[in-house]
Amino acid sequence: MSTMQLRTSAATRRRLERHAGALSTQAAQRMEATHDWYRALSAEDRSWVGLVAQAGIGAFIGWVRDPSSTPAGTIDVFGSAPAELTRSISLRQTLDLVRTVIDVVEANVEVVAAPGDEMVLQAAVMHYSREIAFAAAQVYAQAAEARGAWDARLESLVVDAILRGEADDAMQSRVAALGWGSVSNIVVVAGEAPEGSESGVVDALRTEADRREVQGLAAVQGHRLMAVLGGVDDPLGLVSQMQSRWGSGPIVVGPVVPHVFAAGRSARAALSGLAAARAWPEAPRPCLADELLGERAINGDTRAQSALVDRVQRPLAGSGAALLETATTFLEAGGLEQTARLLFVHPNTVRYRLRRILELTGYDLTTPHDAFTVRIAMTLALLDEPRRWRRAAGAAPPAPMTARHDRSFTHRGAATVL
Repeated sequence: MSTMQLRTSAATRRRLERHAGALSTQAAQRMEATHDWYRALSAEDRSWVGLVAQAGIGAFIGWVRDPSSTPAGTIDVFGSAPAELTRSISLRQTLDLVRTVIDVVEANVEVVAAPGDEMVLQAAVMHYSREIAFAAAQVYAQAAEARGAWDARLESLVVDAILRGEADDAMQSRVAALGWGSVSNIVVVAGEAPEGSESGVVDALRTEADRREVQGLAAVQGHRLMAVLGGVDDPLGLVSQMQSRWGSGPIVVGPVVPHVFAAGRSARAALSGLAAARAWPEAPRPCLADELLGERAINGDTRAQSALVDRVQRPLAGSGAALLETATTFLEAGGLEQTARLLFVHPNTVRYRLRRILELTGYDLTTPHDAFTVRIAMTLALLDEPRRWRRAAGAAPPAPMTARHDRSFTHRGAATVL
C-alpha cells in the first residue's frame, strides 16, 4: 500500500490526538506488566523509556497527518532521551519497547479509527513500526560508534598513564569506565608496532586478546605497540601465541602485577627491556624483562641493578663463602677443571656448587648468557661495596678473597703462578 493510500480521514486524525495520552499510559502499563528488564530499571531510566514511548506515539500521529513525510522524524523519538540510555537498555530491549507501543496502538485501532478507516490505520501502524525499528537500529549503531571512539580515547589515556606510572583520581575513573577496576594478574608488553593504521593495529591486538580469553588494552606510541593484558596465567605462553600482532624485532614482557594501578612497574620493566634488548641479539621472542636484567643494568636501569644484586650476590654471600668464591672463580677461570684446580677441590665439588648456585639464583653459570648476567651482578656488588660499608658505621671493609686476587694455587705439590 503506497503512502497516498495510507491517508486517513480528518476524523481519525482528531481521534488519534484525543487518545494519545491514554495510549501512552497503556503502553507504560504493558511495559511494566510484561518486561522484567523494564521493572529492573531505575526510576529515572523508566521515566526516560516512558518519554520515548510517548514520543513514539506522538511521532506516529504526526506522520498520520502527513504520510508523504519520512515516517519517523523517527530518529527524533530517541533524541528525547539522553545518550546514556543506550547503555541502560539494549537494542533488543528497545525493540521490545517499539513492539509494545505498536501492539497497544493496534489493539486500539477499532476504538481510535473513524468508521471505515480501520484498515487504513492498521496498515499505517504496520508501516510505521517497520520504520521506527530501523530508526532504533540506527540510533544504536551511532551510539556504538561514538562509544567505540570514546572508549578508544579512554584506552589510550589509561595506557599512557600506566607508562607514566600515574595512579591519580583521573586514572581511577577512566579505569572504572573501561571496566578494569577488578581485573587482576596484569602484564605490560612492549614491542615494535606493525605496519598499518593505529586503530587497525590496536583493534587487531584487542581482538586477539578476546580470542585468548584475556582482557586487553593497547596503544601505539611512536614506533612502539604497548599492550596491557589482564587475567593472565602464563604471560610468556600467551604473548608467544599473540606475537604476530607486533612488528619485527624483540617483544618484552614485564612482570605480573596484581592490578592495573601497579601496572606501571610492569611497564617500566618492559620498556627498559625493549631498550636494552639489542644488546642480546639471540634473545628469544618474546622475552621476559627479567631475562634482560644484565643488559638493562648496563643500560643504566637502577632498578635492574638493585634486582641483580639482590638476586645473585646476596643469596650467595648469605650461603657462606664457598658458593660466592666458586661463582667468582668459575667466571674468571672459564671452565670446571680450571675452577677445581684453583680452589683445590674435586671437579664434582664444583659441579655440586654450580647446581646450588642455580638453585639459589636461578642462573646456570655454564650457560653463556647466564654467566654474563651473574658477572654483571657481582661487578655491581663490588662497586657498591664501599657504599655499603660506609653506611655500616664503624665497620671495616672485608678482606679480599685470595683465590680471586692472587690467582695462585698448588697442584700436586708444585707451586704454580698464573
